[in-house]
Amino acid sequence: MAAQDRDGDADDHATASKTVAPRRKRTASTDQSDGQVSQALRSVYQRAIDEDIPSEMLDLLSKLD
Repeated sequence: MAAQDRDGDADDHATASKTVAPRRKRTASTDQSDGQVSQALRSVYQRAIDEDIPSEMLDLLSKLD
């Protein structure tokens, strides 16, 4: 008798088939949207790096020394 998983379905790995998602085709529009996402992520990251460290945090860090 096969064990049941959380959903109550039989957990039979020997007969289970794996579904593989098809690879999406690279087009000019996907390259452009990927570039826009990359640029947005770089912008957010750079703004986080450029932020000043709050004085409260600096005070706490100085107490560790």
